[in-house]
Amino acid sequence: MDNKRSLGFWSVVAIGIGGMVGGGIFAVLGLAVQLAQGGTFLAFSLAGIVALLTAYSYARLSVTYPCQGGTVEFLNQGFGPGLFTGSLNILLWISYIIMLSLYAYAFGSYGASFFPSAAQPLLKHILISGVILLFTGLNVLGTTFVGKAEEWVVGLKIIILLVFIGGGIWSLQFHRLGPSAWASTPQLVAGGMIIFLAYEGFELISNAAGDVHKPQKTLPRAFYTSVIFVILLYILISVITVGNLPLDQIVAAKDYALAESAKPFLGSLGFGLIGFAALLSTGSAINATLYGTARVSYIIAKDGELPTVLEKNVWNRPIEGLLITTGATLIIANIFNLSSISMMGSTGFLIIFAAVNSANFRLYKKTVSHKWISFIGVIVCLAALGTLIWERMQNSFQDLWILLILVGSAFIIEVVYQRVTGRRLHPFFSKKKR
Repeated sequence: MDNKRSLGFWSVVAIGIGGMVGGGIFAVLGLAVQLAQGGTFLAFSLAGIVALLTAYSYARLSVTYPCQGGTVEFLNQGFGPGLFTGSLNILLWISYIIMLSLYAYAFGSYGASFFPSAAQPLLKHILISGVILLFTGLNVLGTTFVGKAEEWVVGLKIIILLVFIGGGIWSLQFHRLGPSAWASTPQLVAGGMIIFLAYEGFELISNAAGDVHKPQKTLPRAFYTSVIFVILLYILISVITVGNLPLDQIVAAKDYALAESAKPFLGSLGFGLIGFAALLSTGSAINATLYGTARVSYIIAKDGELPTVLEKNVWNRPIEGLLITTGATLIIANIFNLSSISMMGSTGFLIIFAAVNSANFRLYKKTVSHKWISFIGVIVCLAALGTLIWERMQNSFQDLWILLILVGSAFIIEVVYQRVTGRRLHPFFSKKKR
C-alpha cells in the first residue's frame, strides 16, 4: 500500500499552490484594483479568509474520506444521492473545465504578448491549445510525475514573484496604500470577491488524497500551509503593485497589471520576468487542475451522474475522463472571452465551497470537526456570492444571464441524464449514503 502513496508533503503543497497561484492573480488583478483601489491588499485578505475557512472543511473531510473523488465524495457523504447532490457534482465538473479554460486563455495571452502584434491573435490560440495538450500528456505519465513537475515549476515561479516583491518594496509610495486611497467598503468587499478566483485551486489537494503518504498528518498541514502562504504572497503582491504604479495605469494595463507594475523598479526586464512567471503560473495551474478534474469526472460517472465512458480506466488511471475534459477545455478556451470565463468560474466554486462547508457541518461528528467553523464557512461563501452578484448587477447586468445558464445547465443535465437512465430522483437530500 505504501508504494502506491507516492505524494509527500511538499508535492501536495505544490499541487495546492500550483492550483491557486495560476491565471487568476494575473488575469483579474487589474479589476480588483479598479474596485478596491488602494485597499486591494485588504480585498486579498478578505478573500483569503473565505478560502482558509473552507480549507478547514476540506482538510477534515479529506482525512475522513481520502479518495480520488475529493469534493464529489464529500458532497455524496454529506447529502446522499439526489438531485441536489447530482447537480452540484455536474456544476463542479463544469467549473473545473471553466477554470482550465481561464488558465489556458491567460497563458495564451501572456505568451502571445512577446511577439509582434500582427501575429498575436493566431499565436494566442496556438498557445492556448498547445499548453492544454502538453499538460494532458504530463498527467498521463502518472501521479508521481505530476507531483515532481509541480515542485520545480511552483518553486521557480515563486522565486520570480519573490524577486518582484523584494525589488518593489524599496520603491513603495505608501500614500497610495493609506485609508484615504481605499475604495468604499462595498467596493472593497466586491474587489475581494472578484479576487477570490485567485484562491481557487487549494481543493485539488483532496483529489490526490488517496495518493498521499501519511494522509492524516500530511493533508491538514498541506491545506493550511498552501492557503496561508498564498494569502501572504497575494497581500505582498498587491502592496507592491499598488505602491509602485498609479491606479489609472494599473487599470489601463488590465490583464498585464502585475507585469506593468514591475517596470518602475525593474524596467523592461521586469515586465518580461513577470510575463515569464505568468506562463509558469498558468501552466502549473493547468497541470494541477487537470490532475484533479479527470478524477472528478471518473467518480461522477461511477455514481451514475455522467456517461459510463468516463468511468473507464486506461493504464489504471481515468484517462477517458482526462481526454474528454481536455476536449471541452479546448473548445471553451478558444471561444469565450476572459471576462465571461472568470465570472462563471468564481460563481461555480463559491457555490461548491458553500456546499462543502455545509457537508462538513452535517458530518462534524464523523470528521471530528468544530461545526461552528464550517457554519461560518457557509455564511461567508454565500455572502461572497451575493457580493459578486451585486457587483455584476451594478457594472454588467447581462453577466447575470451567464450565471443563470451556468447553474441551470448543471441542474438540467442532471435531470435529463437521470430520466434517460431511469434513475429515481430524490428532490433534495437523502439520508442514505453511497
